[in-house]
Amino acid sequence: MTNGFRRFADVTGSVVGSPWAFAATFALTCLWLLVGPVFRFSDTWQLTMNTAASQVTFLIAFLLQNAQNRDTRALQLKLDELIRSTTGARTQLIQLEGLDDDQLDALTHEFERVRQRRGRTAG
Repeated sequence: MTNGFRRFADVTGSVVGSPWAFAATFALTCLWLLVGPVFRFSDTWQLTMNTAASQVTFLIAFLLQNAQNRDTRALQLKLDELIRSTTGARTQLIQLEGLDDDQLDALTHEFERVRQRRGRTAG
């Protein structure tokens, strides 16, 4: 099921992120607005668009989150490989995403101090 969902998310993400999908959505919205007077801008007319937009947004959010999670994971693995293969790099920095917020804050401050020291010696 996981591979099927991944493929579905990839294809759907490519389709809904395309200019054609934007143009189709824009055209459907214009059509909906144009038929408004025919339906006298009724509650049903409004509810149709609201419901469709809400459901599509809800479902697309899951697909986008899936794609983002996979992209982030792949990027982390690439960075981990670069750290691992670089002489002099601290291999304990591999998989930092597993640290808690306090540990990440401490590393952030450490790198900020290093950056400031290098800034002072460069000037």
